Amino acid sequence: MSTPLPPVLVVDDERNMRLSLRTLLGDEGYAVRDVESAEEGLRLLADEGFFMVITDARLGGMTGYEFLARARQNWPDLPVLMITAYATPKLAVEAIRAGAMDYLAKPFAPEELLHAVARCAERHRLLQENARLRTATGVVANLSQIVGECPAMRTLRRMIQTVAPTDARVLILGESGTGKELVAGALHGLSRRREAPYVRINCAAIPEALLESELFGHEKGAFTGALKQKPGRVEEADGGTIFLDEIADMSRPLQAKLLRFLEDGTFTRVGDTQERRVDVRLLAATNRDIIQAIRAQEFREDLFHRLNVVQLQLPPLRERGEDISRLADHFLGQFNLSLKRHVRGLSPAARQKLRLHHWPGNVRELRNVIERALILETTDELQATSLPDFELEARQPLGIAAPDPTAVEEPLDALLANYERRIILSVLEQCQYNLGRVADRLQLSRHALRYRMQRLNIAGDPGADAGAGETAEGKD
Repeated sequence: MSTPLPPVLVVDDERNMRLSLRTLLGDEGYAVRDVESAEEGLRLLADEGFFMVITDARLGGMTGYEFLARARQNWPDLPVLMITAYATPKLAVEAIRAGAMDYLAKPFAPEELLHAVARCAERHRLLQENARLRTATGVVANLSQIVGECPAMRTLRRMIQTVAPTDARVLILGESGTGKELVAGALHGLSRRREAPYVRINCAAIPEALLESELFGHEKGAFTGALKQKPGRVEEADGGTIFLDEIADMSRPLQAKLLRFLEDGTFTRVGDTQERRVDVRLLAATNRDIIQAIRAQEFREDLFHRLNVVQLQLPPLRERGEDISRLADHFLGQFNLSLKRHVRGLSPAARQKLRLHHWPGNVRELRNVIERALILETTDELQATSLPDFELEARQPLGIAAPDPTAVEEPLDALLANYERRIILSVLEQCQYNLGRVADRLQLSRHALRYRMQRLNIAGDPGADAGAGETAEGKD
């Protein structure tokens, strides 16, 4: 189902002309807002969304050309169609140079105007589809996906708008599930590099031995299994943006190489001596306490200062007040569409239950909770009974006893691996092998969880066949 078009804004000081355009466009199914002055038009543009503007060249007060200049300055992507009864080739050229998408002389045929409006409508739909596809791949072209009205989120959106057009490095801090990747996507989507590549790497999901090769590439024969030359992700991102998620999990030797890369944009592939250079903007994120990691000598202080040109802090969901309800409504609308359901909202009891939960998994946990509840809901309103028993889940112990330090008969690495394996298997059982819930429970990213499971030879649900296991993970 296509999204309805925003209205057309008509700016004309002649009442009859406004009525004629409103009738003509309304008969074709377009919504129309009309005003009699450029000043009023600018105020309306600041408050509401429009897919195009139709303005007269001669207006009382500010002229149509002055209005066009102001509109282009503040809304550069908004198409403006100019009409006038005093048409000359010189004025037409002036209007186009000032940024008008077209120029019509009065009297004009209705078909001329409708053709120009249809072109703008199609352009708007294509831009919206492009934005939807970018969002589906993790890149947002605007801030509409960053939902929230608490003071911290309003400040965050203002900071994104300020910082995005620059090439400044940004360090994004916040607990797991707070939306760090979404913020990184918005920074790229609103930057001058938005048409260039956007490359994401989760440093916790890639084994340490392979992360350098993934980042900077390798030459054929550089190590066992390097059967051919492979460019690194920084080369793929040349001209665009690279986002390093969970950067605090990067080893110190690789941190040193990243520091050198940040100094001048140069690097060498693994197994090569040729120095290469790229032009990329780097964004980084971590859910760890970065200052504590520096004190523990797990993260280089000089790299922190290189990355920390601009720092964005994402608040945990438990500190965002009414944003919990706003996000719940947002996710309910999303899942109503994807699951083809028609649940109209949340009951007061359901909202109260959501407000009282501590949300250790933050926004990601809330998203999973709403999806699960919508699947279970049988009425036209989401009830509290469809939500999980948060108190029961919070009390649920892992049921894992730590190794007895007096009976150590194995190397420390083997003991730790066995203990980690028992913890993950226990939580997998408790969460019915839902990897999203398991990751939230253990405060890991899904990539990091899958990597740990692979390293510890932990498969999916042992009671399911291969096809069923793939389906369950696909729903994660």
